[in-house]
Amino acid sequence: MPLVKNLNIGVVGGGIGGLSAALALQRAGFRPVVLEQAPVLAEVGAGISLSPPAAHALNSLGLTDVLRTKCFHPEDQCVRHYQDGRPLNWINRGQALIEKYGERYYLVHRADLHDALAAAVRANDPTAIELDRRCRTVSQDGTGVTVVLADGSERRFDALIGADGSRSAVRHEIFGPIEPEYTGYIAWRGVVPMELVPPEILQPPSGIFLGPGHLVNRYPIRGGKLLNFVAFAERKEWVEEGWSIRSTVEELLKEFEGWTPMVRRIMELVPPDLLFKWGLFDREPLKTWTKGRITLLGDAAHPILPFLGHGAVLAIEDAVVLARAIATSDRLEDAFERYEHARVERAAFVVLESRKAGKVFHAPDPEKYPERTKGQAADEGIGLFAYNPVTQPI
Repeated sequence: MPLVKNLNIGVVGGGIGGLSAALALQRAGFRPVVLEQAPVLAEVGAGISLSPPAAHALNSLGLTDVLRTKCFHPEDQCVRHYQDGRPLNWINRGQALIEKYGERYYLVHRADLHDALAAAVRANDPTAIELDRRCRTVSQDGTGVTVVLADGSERRFDALIGADGSRSAVRHEIFGPIEPEYTGYIAWRGVVPMELVPPEILQPPSGIFLGPGHLVNRYPIRGGKLLNFVAFAERKEWVEEGWSIRSTVEELLKEFEGWTPMVRRIMELVPPDLLFKWGLFDREPLKTWTKGRITLLGDAAHPILPFLGHGAVLAIEDAVVLARAIATSDRLEDAFERYEHARVERAAFVVLESRKAGKVFHAPDPEKYPERTKGQAADEGIGLFAYNPVTQPI
């Protein structure tokens, strides 16, 4: 018979992956507890993309309204040349995807999705999310898992899910240190109020600009009220692995000197206090995510570069598949084995393809982009959209 619903499941990490897992488990009849290290529940970052697999997952979690009201729904995206803005490729993101995959492509502010997930989890159980709970050590025996928190207190669970990001404390405890490797890319991110952006440079609103060793992606979020942009550049050296290092508009404009006004005008409009930079670090994919009663999901299991826009997508997919496996298994070890069988290969494929996409986007000859991708989007062209975590065999 399936695992009993009073199984005590802990989730370390209250980001998009952890909250998706908690919500999926709640909808399957469990009462998970989320341990979040931050004293206030909030998300760092701005825009993220949600491809059809994530949309299917969020629909299954009862969040269809978020997709319809909080997201921007691009009909197409244009890949353009960095100097004169001429189109290199057009990518259909609207009706064609619905006809092919049953869902479309969405663009959302990370905080909007995070807030919706947290509200849904708390609506089911107001005590499910515990804040200021930093994990210090994790240990397990034959009957459960003990989490020692930074304040010295202990929590005991029947099973533990590590959803605490690319620098996961849970992963470190069960698999040891996995040193990050700097990739040679740095990035900037910022948001601009849409009313400040000249309409003529938003044709279409969602677009990518390619230059030698550089990439800029910009698209609306918050239902079209904000314009999110992220800019990448090759740089040989970088030290700090962090998301929120302050930058300046002057530094950004100098890096993208000679680029089309369609890009530089947006950069000029970024509020100085909303411009950040970071170095991109990478880790090799794990061959297994599970040890005993502990498993991982999201960036804790498979940190990923952002060049296919699938970091949040993979975490949401993980969450739905893991909850399905737990809800339909007789033993915890069977549930984790089925979860890995359905997810490890898929996640590793996307991680490795994201690395390849980075090289394609930063190639020295942007004119050859359509030739390198056979005229398709890099993500759809390799089959990423055909996966459905709600119906994937487990």
